[in-house]
Amino acid sequence: MHRIAAVGDKDSVYGFASLGLDIFPVEEEVQAVQTVRKLANDGYGVIYITEYLASLIPEEIERYREMPLPAIILIPGVKGNTGMGMKGVSKSVEQAVGSDIISED
Repeated sequence: MHRIAAVGDKDSVYGFASLGLDIFPVEEEVQAVQTVRKLANDGYGVIYITEYLASLIPEEIERYREMPLPAIILIPGVKGNTGMGMKGVSKSVEQAVGSDIISED
């Protein structure tokens, strides 16, 4: 069974510990890249990361998009929702079915 992690600012990820997820409080870009790489290498199957932190490391997030594991899931943090998570889901759906069926336009 794969482990699940939550990465982001302390206030955003602290509550995930009560759900049994491993939490990794991270604030800076370099530390975020190092943490995501370490988690991927350590066999984590799912990595939740705040949208704000993901916006600092888009190339690192993209690196794992085509890989089966880990699944990197963007979540809103206490700093708010940037919409990146929904855009990622929309892009994945479009790749899978050939059309953006989620769009509200």
